Amino acid sequence: MADDTPPRLLLIVTGSTLRAEELDRPLAYYLRQQVESAALGLDVAFRTLVVADFRWMNDEPLQVVPTISIGGPGVNALAHNWVDEVPFSLAVDEQYCIQMDPDLADPRASIWGMDNASTQIAVSVFVDRFLPRFLDHAATYVPDPVEPEDSESESDPDLDD
Repeated sequence: MADDTPPRLLLIVTGSTLRAEELDRPLAYYLRQQVESAALGLDVAFRTLVVADFRWMNDEPLQVVPTISIGGPGVNALAHNWVDEVPFSLAVDEQYCIQMDPDLADPRASIWGMDNASTQIAVSVFVDRFLPRFLDHAATYVPDPVEPEDSESESDPDLDD
């Protein structure tokens, strides 16, 4: 019997600078291929989109989707926002790092190096060491529900008389 579950959305975010478009976006498409290949082995389906950092940051519904950021804080605004927010899972000789919550409570990762060559290495290490586990958690991730605004959900004091 075929599984009719729609594929889960997964985002790969790159910077929107010319340097990021030229060097990091091809890495993002490589990572998308690796996600598709790894997902087959895990028997899960993802719809993986490569998007620009400012698109992700200005489109609130995208911000709850499992996300992998590629490129450093100097070329990727999302990586810049996450540098102090997302824990470092791996940092190698001040050359490259992988930021990711070790428990993957929130499936987001930031992969970057000090230059494009080290970012390529970081992506390769992520694929080898972290991708299957990341995808496993992303496949079952359900974001916390958004809390409704208090303004109109409270009872009207005029009606309590």
